[in-house]
Amino acid sequence: RYFLSSIDGFIYMSEQVHEELKAYTSAPALFSPHPLFENFGAAVARDEACRRLGLDPAQRYALFFGLIRDYKGLDILLDAWARFRCPGHRLIVAGEFYTAREPYLNRIADNGLQDEVLLHDRFIPDDDVKYYFSAADFVVQPYKTATQSGVTQIAYQFCVPMVVTAVGGLPEIVPDGRVGYVCPPTAEGVAAAMDRMYEGDALKRFRENCVEERRRFSWEEMCSRVTELYGLVAPK
Repeated sequence: RYFLSSIDGFIYMSEQVHEELKAYTSAPALFSPHPLFENFGAAVARDEACRRLGLDPAQRYALFFGLIRDYKGLDILLDAWARFRCPGHRLIVAGEFYTAREPYLNRIADNGLQDEVLLHDRFIPDDDVKYYFSAADFVVQPYKTATQSGVTQIAYQFCVPMVVTAVGGLPEIVPDGRVGYVCPPTAEGVAAAMDRMYEGDALKRFRENCVEERRRFSWEEMCSRVTELYGLVAPK
């Protein structure tokens, strides 16, 4: 409260953060989602991405990406995958464990997913990020809580469809049925959304829609919001 009362204006990245902010200050505040991460380079051909990662290009891949923390719901996703499991499909889990590893390994074993879950549980260098997103059909963010997530912006950068849970600011960034699906933060909900990804031309349509939706997340747009905010708070 002491810190926030000294600030003249705010940029917030999700409505959840805005609601929390309003409990402490009535200073002007404008919404601006996080811009795209342009530092990871451009997408590459799927076959090349699979070769770089040692993946079989004949398989189809879903991707869980980023540091592994309990709130990100990897346990939900593993239970969901046990319901979804489909011949020729694999789940890539790419990122370092920032929580105990053993409960997740036990869940993989209990669900009999040793051959279906590919653990790349290590730091992913910036130069390798494009290969993961170029190999994946879609990204899954089965979060239990969230404000916003940088993973969605990486997915937009590479025009990769998304399955996200209806928590925090994720539904604001991923419009349901346009670039992916928003689902309940349950194993049943995530499994059903993953099933729907392979219905009809959903993946193709979502990739095309990402091109349009990602325009909301340019650095120019954020600069415009900052300029607008200064106009509201600067002395007249």
